[in-house]
Amino acid sequence: MSDIGVLAAVLFGYSLISSWLERRAVSAPMVFVAAGIVLGPDVAGFIDLELTSETGLLVAEVALVIVLFADAARIDLRALRGNGSLPVRLLGIGMPLTIALGVLGGSLLLGEIEFWEAAIIAAVLAPTDAALGQAVVSSKLVPKRVRQALNVESGLNDGLSIPFLFLFVGLAVSETEVTAGGWVRFAAQQVGIGALVGIGIGLAGGWLYERSVRHKLITGTFEQLAMIGLAISAWALADHLGGNGFIGAFVAGLVAGRITVTCGQRILDFAEDEGELLNLTVFFIFGISAIGFLDAAGWEVVVYGLLSLTLFRMLPVAVALLGTGLRGSSVAFMAWFGPRGLASIILALIVVEEEPELPGLEVVLAAMTVTVLASVLAHGVSARPFVRAYARRIEGAPGADAERMPVPEMPTRGGGGMDA
Repeated sequence: MSDIGVLAAVLFGYSLISSWLERRAVSAPMVFVAAGIVLGPDVAGFIDLELTSETGLLVAEVALVIVLFADAARIDLRALRGNGSLPVRLLGIGMPLTIALGVLGGSLLLGEIEFWEAAIIAAVLAPTDAALGQAVVSSKLVPKRVRQALNVESGLNDGLSIPFLFLFVGLAVSETEVTAGGWVRFAAQQVGIGALVGIGIGLAGGWLYERSVRHKLITGTFEQLAMIGLAISAWALADHLGGNGFIGAFVAGLVAGRITVTCGQRILDFAEDEGELLNLTVFFIFGISAIGFLDAAGWEVVVYGLLSLTLFRMLPVAVALLGTGLRGSSVAFMAWFGPRGLASIILALIVVEEEPELPGLEVVLAAMTVTVLASVLAHGVSARPFVRAYARRIEGAPGADAERMPVPEMPTRGGGGMDA
């Protein structure tokens, strides 16, 4: 059977019992990663599609473009201001501290790689993936303020980590001393051109889309498919002009999603269907390649991966949430649910594409694989039990006014409102 046929069979089989599996804390990423491992060349040998191949890279990049585009369309700046700055704290304080701890930990533990290669690993593992803990960000048992902060953090930190990643990659391969001015010019080019292209594509595309819908020039099917063209156009054009294509896609989604309610809703509809299929495809191909990536995973890499999910995440979140009035149980809950998944996989693949001869590339892939595998299992299994335990602890607790602060509703990845 062809590779695509095997993937289709896994998709069909999972679909038939998806609800039954979800009730037993078995998430879709867990199933697709496990299927990739079992069916891949290192076990059953039914499929031999490499994640680092041209096809794997393209699928992964398109998946990230869609995730960034759709996540940006969900963002309502008024809702961010109305959440007592929790997302701003998580992104503005927690994320830089997470990267800094990751760099420090990598420098101490992973002595076989250079400093900037350790920084690359830290940037790859910085973004979180709410899809691996969907029961958290969509559960009505979790206070709206808490789950919305986690959802917004997950939606924004993958895009924010990209300038760090490209900067660290550039520094890692530079044969000359990089000046502060060089840093600024590089970041300005990547972010500036990407943002300008995103604004232009988002404004023009959103305006044309809204007019087409208003005058009934577009069919129902293409109301969603048009979003593919808009997202990928922004990505490709920004990259062609020397900017960062992923930032271009993110900004385009932010702008287009704000133009009209219709445009924003079609972006979300598209992400829930076509986007989810691409995401699961990436997890499947990741599973196929995972055992091979682990060849460079010594005990130091394993320890580093576990620290990425715990200390490197939890300490920065605790610092970021100082003074918010949240109870200790809420801070611990938010600190734990920082799963690493799709964004980390794709950022590691971007490193492969940009610098395939990077000396520490095998360690980068091994660290990403250890961390993502551990996260898929640990956060997938713990999401529902931890939600119920946290809800019991917070319900009726005195002094939990900060958690119950009313905030505007925002759509979540995966939608819905399951009761965990």
